[in-house]
Amino acid sequence: MLRLLLAATHLLALGIGLGAVWARSRALRGIVDGAAIRRAFAADAWWAAAAVLWLSTGLTRLLIGTDRATSYYLQNPLFHIKMGLFLLVLALEVWPMVTLIRWRRAMGRNQTAAFGAARRIARISTIEAFLIVVMVFVAVAMARGYTLGGP
Repeated sequence: MLRLLLAATHLLALGIGLGAVWARSRALRGIVDGAAIRRAFAADAWWAAAAVLWLSTGLTRLLIGTDRATSYYLQNPLFHIKMGLFLLVLALEVWPMVTLIRWRRAMGRNQTAAFGAARRIARISTIEAFLIVVMVFVAVAMARGYTLGGP
């Protein structure tokens, strides 16, 4: 039962995260007004929640070996690619996260914030969404027993 719960939560987090980062991108792509910023903040909160779920379920599945032994993952080149893509998403996320936190604080104090970086955050979010889709393909190949040399 734990195996099922962890796998389902991991997949749900993926869907939530992909939708959230895409929504954040869309919110910041056009005219950036108060409504767009609020949509971006809401999407960003879902993105953060998904990341916590994704990371916690993924680590738990890896470390307690609910699906396969930990050694299977650690020796699998596709797992290394998947983790590399995940780390790339995390690295890309640092600047948008810090920027959005600053905007939230400024708006919470009824100060005006310069939203000139909105389009840059939108582009980064789109790139992150693309990387997540690539991760899905890598994860599916790995789950089906493929390696870099084929099935």
